[in-house]
Amino acid sequence: VQLQASGGGLVQPGGSLRLSCAASGFTLEHYSLAWFRQVPGKEREGVSCILGYVNLTYYADSAKGRFTISRDKAKNAVYLQMNNLKPEDTAVYYCATGDCQYYRKNTQTIDENFGSWGQGTLVTVSS
Repeated sequence: VQLQASGGGLVQPGGSLRLSCAASGFTLEHYSLAWFRQVPGKEREGVSCILGYVNLTYYADSAKGRFTISRDKAKNAVYLQMNNLKPEDTAVYYCATGDCQYYRKNTQTIDENFGSWGQGTLVTVSS
């Protein structure tokens, strides 16, 4: 059971990136999955979450209107399309399966309710 996040990189403000979270060893569509981000010295922040099966989506206020989370059943993956990126979006982005009702909670609650963490992918937004 493993998740692998990829797609990060260096992008200028206003640019776009698409992050991928690929699953191996299990069928991802059966699970809810969230994207988180973390800057050194700061709490992990939930960015977006997608429910298993019904694919309802949720976004942090900072992501609404700019980020889109989606699922590709055939590729057993979840994506985070990020548009109009800002310097404050700079962080390591992680994906994890768990319960969407907790994705915006504090680090301890997130750790208690999410697992199968991917290794993270660095997004740097800078001119």
